[in-house]
Amino acid sequence: MFQSALRTPLRSTGALFPLSRCLKSQTFRRFLSQESRTKIQAAVTEYPVVLFMKGSPEQPMCGFSRGVVKILSAFDIPPEKFKIYNVLEDVELRTGIKEFSEWPTIPQLYVNGEFVGGSDIALSMFQLGELEALLEQHGVIPKASESPS
Repeated sequence: MFQSALRTPLRSTGALFPLSRCLKSQTFRRFLSQESRTKIQAAVTEYPVVLFMKGSPEQPMCGFSRGVVKILSAFDIPPEKFKIYNVLEDVELRTGIKEFSEWPTIPQLYVNGEFVGGSDIALSMFQLGELEALLEQHGVIPKASESPS
């Protein structure tokens, strides 16, 4: 989905811009185009739960992505409420999502259009019961009291 959508807009904005000419060694930052930002925003809000990961749930390409997939699989999230994007299929998405969230690592988890965090935060929230509460709060999974016994 993102390969053609993100490739052109990011290249057309120019690759690098100096943040400050006053610094001894210039620092550079890539700016995400508004069009690409809009496409990523649409992707994170399309489904209640969105995961940007390396690989797929069936074949994760890093241990951190594998960990988040295992955590999420514990909740039995219905497929119509969950979307996964493999950032290894699209370099523009892989760099764009990092700038979009202002988070330097992948995987990245979004719930109800809001950035939750990476694997360390997802694991911590899972262990504390906060991730389950967040998913229940947004209607992704039924509340424990509503679950069939």
